[in-house]
Amino acid sequence: MSRENRTGEAAMAMERTSENLARNLRALRDARGLSQQQIARLAGVPRATWTHLESGSGNPTLSVLLRVASSLQTSVEELLGAPRQEARLVKRASLSSRTKGNVRIERVLPDSLPGLIIERMDFPGDGVLVGVPHTPGTREYLTCESGTLELVTVGSVWTLEARDVLVFRGDQKHTYRNKGDKPLVAFSIVVLAPGGL
Repeated sequence: MSRENRTGEAAMAMERTSENLARNLRALRDARGLSQQQIARLAGVPRATWTHLESGSGNPTLSVLLRVASSLQTSVEELLGAPRQEARLVKRASLSSRTKGNVRIERVLPDSLPGLIIERMDFPGDGVLVGVPHTPGTREYLTCESGTLELVTVGSVWTLEARDVLVFRGDQKHTYRNKGDKPLVAFSIVVLAPGGL
């Protein structure tokens, strides 16, 4: 193979990689509902740099690629690889879950979203879950699917019926309690304070 052919192939590979990076960055940023300014700030890069990367005209250093990947909670390989399909089915069995006491906690989404924790909590009858305080400034949105759920925070007791939503500071001690003898499902959306990732 001649030197000119090798140079041409290398240039085509570089162009394809830049296009992949641009498409993946736009898709991942859009999926997280963030503006270029917001994600650039999370990545610690100037907005102009982010704009160049999304346009396909950027030539990032490895350091910039690593910061960008970290801000999107993905790998450099995913950023540079061929874009993913537009849709994918994720079976419940592949979502992460854990048991704390007698309460089963499942992630609702397969991908991490910066600054958000979204979980489903399955309580048995009379089940209790002691929450862990998050970083200062964190806000939690709690909703009860059915039954009666009690939330105890420092100095307050809240009772949620089906479809009620309680918004409270997630940076304080809190305990969830199923007030009935039948299983109960609740959902928790935790919005972490900036810097609390």
